[in-house]
Amino acid sequence: MTEDITKYQSLLESVSCNLCGEDDYRVVYPPRYDQAKPDEIMHTFRSSGDEVLLDQLVQCNHCGLQYLNPRLRSDVVIQGYSEGSDEMFVSQVTGRERTFAKSLDLIEKHRPGRGRILDVGTAAGSFIAVAQKRGWQVSGCEPNRWMAEWGSQHYGLEIQPGTIFDMNLEPASFDVVTLWDVLEHTPDPRTVLAECQRVLKPGGLLVVNYPDINSLIGRLMGRRWVFLLSIHLYYFNLETIQAMLKKTGFSMLRSRRHWQSLELGYILFRMQAYLSGLAKFAGKLVKALRLQHLQFPYWMGQVLVLAEKEY
Repeated sequence: MTEDITKYQSLLESVSCNLCGEDDYRVVYPPRYDQAKPDEIMHTFRSSGDEVLLDQLVQCNHCGLQYLNPRLRSDVVIQGYSEGSDEMFVSQVTGRERTFAKSLDLIEKHRPGRGRILDVGTAAGSFIAVAQKRGWQVSGCEPNRWMAEWGSQHYGLEIQPGTIFDMNLEPASFDVVTLWDVLEHTPDPRTVLAECQRVLKPGGLLVVNYPDINSLIGRLMGRRWVFLLSIHLYYFNLETIQAMLKKTGFSMLRSRRHWQSLELGYILFRMQAYLSGLAKFAGKLVKALRLQHLQFPYWMGQVLVLAEKEY
């Protein structure tokens, strides 16, 4: 146990606030390094990763941004995301397609003329697959090589392995850029947003969804909130996401709750990390009733934000 703690701590780095650059914070939740599994980083950093938060969560005393500090080094995070397979995640593409179809309805109200769309961290490509069917010219990148290959084969789309910085994109080349459940995972969200701003056309649309730590359910659940995970490096609320967008050249147009659809059995399985006994019992009941594949809309504090490139 002590050996695992020492090994895990050797992978950590201290960081300053990504929003304001200050290094002055208060501790929100102390670390739980006694539960760390340093040899399973690849398993942790997958799209369906649900390992509960082990690292220290802090809040900047200057701007209010909450983030992990210290946290796993950026190179460890990127390597963790790039390796391994994730069959559990791709088992839910039907529900994700349904969610993305509704999200596109909103996007197309703001950009009815379609155009070029880039999905950053596209996972298995469900969003760009739905968008292409509706007349968009699509591009996507995904750090996980297995996921990118699976999406390319399943949907017949080209998904570039790697991050947005590996794509060597021309400036002002996209009408819309999307980040679905991505920004909170990135080691440097401010730089990611700046790159999104660079590749967007003047007046281009940025779409970001994220788990809002200041949501009612987030505040009620506290440390048991389902989005307090080791794979989430940053925890935004509406104020800090708006400030981050402003600093990177965007003006926020609107925000709203983001509902997603997944199979009921899958949701209950993911809940076992937080409500073990109750979730297992409910899962068995749902399976007995043959409802495990029922598409179930849920909201656990996710927020969808639309912003426009200012310059």
